[in-house]
Amino acid sequence: MATNWGFDGTVDEFCKAAKAAGYDGVEIWWPANSEAKQKEIGDAVKKHDLQLGLACTSSVAAYDANLNEFKAAVASAASNSLHKPLYINCHTGKDYFTFEQGMAFMDYTIALTEKTGMPIYHETHRSRLLYSAIVTKNFMDRLPKLRLNLDISHWCVVHNSLLAEIKDIVDQAIDRADHIHARVGHAEGAQVNDPRAPEWASALNAHLQWWDRIIARKKSRGERMTILTEFGPPDYMPTLPYTRQPVADQWAINVHMMNLLRERYLAH
Repeated sequence: MATNWGFDGTVDEFCKAAKAAGYDGVEIWWPANSEAKQKEIGDAVKKHDLQLGLACTSSVAAYDANLNEFKAAVASAASNSLHKPLYINCHTGKDYFTFEQGMAFMDYTIALTEKTGMPIYHETHRSRLLYSAIVTKNFMDRLPKLRLNLDISHWCVVHNSLLAEIKDIVDQAIDRADHIHARVGHAEGAQVNDPRAPEWASALNAHLQWWDRIIARKKSRGERMTILTEFGPPDYMPTLPYTRQPVADQWAINVHMMNLLRERYLAH
């Protein structure tokens, strides 16, 4: 799956570029309050013969309003009839919500999946409910049906390491992961400047080993696996001082990751 994060153009232009680069589909934020934008997405993915993944979130600070906004967005995405998505990926809640407050988000999506059959994943992401491995473990222990989008690059930053000391929690998360955001993080940041550079070989290999295990599990069960190549633009991408010119080409890196993972996981 391709991300339109940082793409300077229309949805149609993005889908055309993603198809030309060899992607199978795209992951796009769901515009729950705009039928016109929803139609634009549906038309573009159909025109360019792409699969669709949808991302949902909520932004307001107050708990009750945030939960209501989240529920409305996810319900809208799950009932989308323009082009049925493969999955819904959630930036869920806020990191300052209590565990019990967070449970309301999780319980809602688990019930919605059971009602609609729509896979709904919760992303391991800074500033959200699953910002750390420790907090995520609490939710996993309480909720056997909780499924994850493992963007493990965020945990590398939060725990200031490649996570060797919390291998048991990483193992638990790997077993819950049905989707991957394939960005390579390191102990000091959520994105290496270029995963092709030799100085990042250890970080890349750590992520590949985590992803290998998820793919192996999915293959053994005959289940579909989705991966979004999600290296981001500035300021995720480091820039040169004063000019703010990115130090590498975001689109080229994501295409490189797509080809690397396609060869690694589909060649045998």
